[in-house]
Amino acid sequence: MAEITVFGNPDDRTLAQLERCATEADYAVLCADSHVGYSQPIGGAIAYENLISPSGVGFDVACGNKAARTPLHADDVDVPRLMDEITRQISFGVGRTSGWRVDDPVLDRIEHAAFTPQRKLGKLARDQLGTVGGGNHYVDLLSDEEGLLWVGVHFGSRGFGHKTATGFLSLAQGKSFDDRASDVSMDAPPVLLDTRTELGQAYVEAMTLAGEYAYAGRDLVVERVLKILGTHATDEVHNHHNFAWRELHFGRDYWVIRKGCTPAFPGQRGFVGGSMGDSSVILEGFDGDEARAALYSTVHGAGRMMSRRQAAGKRRWMKDRQTGRRYAKTISPGAIDWEAAKRDLSSRGIELRGGGADEAPGVYKRLQDVLDAHAGSIRIRHTLRPLGVAMASDDILDPYRD
Repeated sequence: MAEITVFGNPDDRTLAQLERCATEADYAVLCADSHVGYSQPIGGAIAYENLISPSGVGFDVACGNKAARTPLHADDVDVPRLMDEITRQISFGVGRTSGWRVDDPVLDRIEHAAFTPQRKLGKLARDQLGTVGGGNHYVDLLSDEEGLLWVGVHFGSRGFGHKTATGFLSLAQGKSFDDRASDVSMDAPPVLLDTRTELGQAYVEAMTLAGEYAYAGRDLVVERVLKILGTHATDEVHNHHNFAWRELHFGRDYWVIRKGCTPAFPGQRGFVGGSMGDSSVILEGFDGDEARAALYSTVHGAGRMMSRRQAAGKRRWMKDRQTGRRYAKTISPGAIDWEAAKRDLSSRGIELRGGGADEAPGVYKRLQDVLDAHAGSIRIRHTLRPLGVAMASDDILDPYRD
């Protein structure tokens, strides 16, 4: 069993997930924003010497955040108009295509991928490059302590990463890349591949390519928002939190699997978002005993306190006959009064586009609380106040969210 370090107060099921994944690991960490995920908990980091985990990285390979500071002052911009334009030009939600003519070097790399099954995902990758997706994925406008305007985004590798992940879960069971894997329940044991094998190396290559795709997508969306604003970036912070890195810890090399967990090595900055009604931060890691015990990892967000069903109620997914899109029909209400939540956001001057009860502020912990639990390994460089939040509507199902 691994040496386990825990921040905050996780529930029993989340801790049990980490312990199950840590059976063949040397070190494991649970950050203060942790909650139950598929197999490996979100907010978990696990160090294996020669193993890598497709279930640990998860379905949204290389999901991450990017923030860009602009020279604009927030008081000088028309936030409602800008949010309208952002949602007009950028696609949010399941299966959405960008509608842009996109030529990016990552698309050529997918077309000639070393792991050949990824090549047939080229059209999907091209169509979805520059889309944001659903769930807790967003585009934000924010203001820092000096009143400067920032752009923040959070999303991952979309359908390309999702199909890559599900394909390897099938391959790990001796099936083909296109088959459906069995036992994909939330508390399934970790899927582990030996990186000294052909299949393990293939996953490393395929995961890395999905990471490059996710980075390209976030770059494109931030670039598009800056164009809408008619400005440029004066500083950028870009990081991902669903990935596996080869790293040196305690004198040995490990594969560190982070799911919903931000790398925070000494001097490394990260953009971490709160709920739609909470501030976000630019943080920076620093060295010390606590940082080393955390495998230089920290939170990736505020952390959920209730499931989507608890928040939004029981819903049945339907299909619109005319558009073919899937949408949610509420069967029984949840704990969140979404209309009241929207009124509260509006009263605080936050322009919301999209969203739903399953992403309301009441679903999440306060970001400052989870950051406080990591005070011994990170420092806050900027606190960013929310001005506008754009997300997919809550009645759109997105299988690519984390």
